[in-house]
Amino acid sequence: MSITAQNIVRHELIGLKVKIVKSTDSTQKGITGKVIDETYNTLKIETKDKEKTVIKENCVFIFTLPDKTKVQVDGKLLVSRPEDRIKKKLLKW
Repeated sequence: MSITAQNIVRHELIGLKVKIVKSTDSTQKGITGKVIDETYNTLKIETKDKEKTVIKENCVFIFTLPDKTKVQVDGKLLVSRPEDRIKKKLLKW
C-alpha cells in the first residue's frame, strides 16, 4: 500500500520530508528536514546542521509525500508506537 494523504497517519514516517508549522515550543517552529527515527512520543529530524528530537504531541507537521503532495498532520494523531499506529484503525481525521 503506497502512502497517501488519507493513510499517512497509519503509514511509516521515516524517510519523509517534514516541516513543523506549529509548536508549543517556539524554538521548534520552522524546523525542516527528514524524519530519521520515530519513538512513541518523538520524531527525530535530520536538519542541515544536526539531528533534532521533537515531541509529537506538541507539534503540527507538514509532511511531503514521495509524489510531492503536502499533508498537514496534528502530532496528537501520531502519538503511539509506530508499529501499533500502523495497525490501529482510525476514524476519518
